[in-house]
Amino acid sequence: MQTELSPDFTLDLRGESCPYPVIYTLETLEKLDKGQLLHVITDCPGSFRNVPEEALRRGYTFAQEPVKNGQEYLFYIVA
Repeated sequence: MQTELSPDFTLDLRGESCPYPVIYTLETLEKLDKGQLLHVITDCPGSFRNVPEEALRRGYTFAQEPVKNGQEYLFYIVA
């Protein structure tokens, strides 16, 4: 069962090609306060692997597993 998440900030990166979704996600996470929730929406297939890899490598956690929703990829990352 999936609970409804309430993000503090949404980053809509549809139309941005890799590596920009990763770059913009990490830049935004750095600006958020610790514990805030970032919702990322992207349609770049490579970001489904790259965004989680880079976010985890930098010590961020995910509020839920990344989701593939049609052509979109959804991430909920805790700063």
